[in-house]
Amino acid sequence: MKQETAEGVAQEVLIWLAQDEDLLPVFLGATGADASDLRNAAQDSVFLGSVLDFLLMDDAWITRFCTTSNYAYDIPQRARQALPGGEEVHWT
Repeated sequence: MKQETAEGVAQEVLIWLAQDEDLLPVFLGATGADASDLRNAAQDSVFLGSVLDFLLMDDAWITRFCTTSNYAYDIPQRARQALPGGEEVHWT
């Protein structure tokens, strides 16, 4: 996946999170961001990576987002790999 496509997926996740009044405070608490930061941060590929990191913490969140957005369940992980810090770690 190209970085531009991955950023678009992450921005969709951010919009999805912003519309979820139960999950948004959890996300804000986990990232240390506040609601006013979200608009500016939506253009930052590193922040968008953290959006995907958050989503990927819970299979139920992935399922809800992907079902709502009509994505295959592997799309968030593939998008994360295309953003800074998402490279696969090889321990050998």
